[in-house]
Parts: sequence; C-alpha cells; structure tokens
Amino acid sequence: MGEVDDRESIAAVHTALDAGVTFFDTANVYGAGHSERVLSKALGAVRDDVVIATKFGNVIDEEKRIAVRHDTSPEQIREQCDGSLSRLGTDHIDLYQLHVGDLPLEQVDGVLETLEELVAAGKIRAYGWSTDDPQRAEAFTKGPHCASIQQSFSIVNGNAETLAVCERYRLASIVRGPLSMGLLTGKMSRDTVFAPDDTRTVGFDWEGEHGRRLDALEKIRGILTEDGRSLAQGALGWLLARSPNFIPIPGIRTVAQAFDNAGVLAVGALTEDQMARIATALA
Repeated sequence: MGEVDDRESIAAVHTALDAGVTFFDTANVYGAGHSERVLSKALGAVRDDVVIATKFGNVIDEEKRIAVRHDTSPEQIREQCDGSLSRLGTDHIDLYQLHVGDLPLEQVDGVLETLEELVAAGKIRAYGWSTDDPQRAEAFTKGPHCASIQQSFSIVNGNAETLAVCERYRLASIVRGPLSMGLLTGKMSRDTVFAPDDTRTVGFDWEGEHGRRLDALEKIRGILTEDGRSLAQGALGWLLARSPNFIPIPGIRTVAQAFDNAGVLAVGALTEDQMARIATALA
C-alpha cells in the first residue's frame, strides 16, 4: 500500500513484539520475497518465540520484483517452500498457506499430499488455505495437519459460512483485512485519493461497496470508541468478540500503526452489550 521504509517496518515489528504480538503473517509474493526478508531481519533474535506464517502458490521473480504465475505443482510447492525458508532465515515454517483462493477442487488432494510430505520433512509444521469459499475451506480439512483458513472479514464484510467451517473443525480463522484495508481506522472519506503505487487505487468504489462501508462505520463509530479505544482497536475488538477462532492480522507499515493495533491486546474484546448495539445499528 504505497511506499514503505524497511527501517520503519522493522521498528514496527519490534513495537508489536513489545506489545505482546507473537503471530506474523507474510507471503512469498509480497514484494516478490522482500517482505519475508524484512521479517527475517526483524525477528531473527526471537525466531523461536514467535509463529511465522507465509504463503505459496505464486512463482516470483525477485530481481524484477514481480509475480510470474500461479503454480501449485508438487515441484513448485517444494521449490517455493525452500525459497521462503531461505528468505525467512529459518529451518521451518510454522504455518504454510495456499495463496490461490480459487484453486480447482480436483487439485486439492495433490496439494495436500505435497504439504504432508513437507510436514514429514520438518520444513513446515502446519498448513492452511487463504480462501473465502466455504466449500474449498472444508475440502482442506481432510489434511491431517490443516490448522487454519485465512479469510476476509470485518465488521462491514465477511463470509459467515467460511467462519462456520473453521468453528466446526476447530481451525484458526485468520482474518485478513480486519480493518477493511484501512477504512475502519476512520482516516478515509469519499474524497480520499490513493497514490498511484497504492494497491487500493484499483478496487475501492466510493460510490458503491466502500461508500456503504463508510456509512456503516458512521453508525457505529460512537460504540466502537466509547470506552476510550481507537477505531482500529474497536474494530479488532469486535472480531475478538465475534468468534474465539478469529486471529486478526492487521497490516502495519509504521510504529504508530503497530502501537495502535496491538493496543487491542490490552483492552480486549468488545462486551456483549456493545456487540448487541452494533448489530442493531447495522441491521
């Protein structure tokens, strides 16, 4: 999302660590390997005290810093895993996630077989799938070491059916976009214009879905912040109250963002009363 500074990113990770954050999510395709390398520098001294999750399914060209194609063949899964291990500077990946959300169901068994081989080799400890589709999520539960499904969810969007799969099979539901790509921090309006190199330049529709999300936020802003929380902490607190399976992964670029987001660990989940009033306001 726009220009980033590696030193600030590393400082942000350290701020999150100091606040009690122990789970860090990345992917080989983020910055074409660059995100994994930065995370390695940030976590080197505390590697054994944290859980690192990364993703596969995209062939990358580090020199050109581009994603080349999707490829989930056994050979490529193994090659991508070795690449991530090297960039992360670790001998194992705690959670390895399929990053092709619409992979055909007939290919799932082959992917699971390869992932189980990586578990047996000690290169990964568990795996999951980043997909919003409940049918695909359930298909992955056949894997003995399937531990999670990553899905998009927030106060203003999400697929309850995919969450239900996680709850039924006792999987972690890792929440990407818990702040709706920054919209739930209260720092956007219909006049917001993103920088040309910001991924939100494409896809944000202020006259449609994202405008409706802004309207929803205004209805519940007071409830989210009434106990002294920031809006971000309120939105994350809603997720913690919504399901015990949720693990929100708000993105951080700066120390300030890390400090704000991690603050939810101190204030905790929203109360039942707050959750009920939000549901009524958004009904």
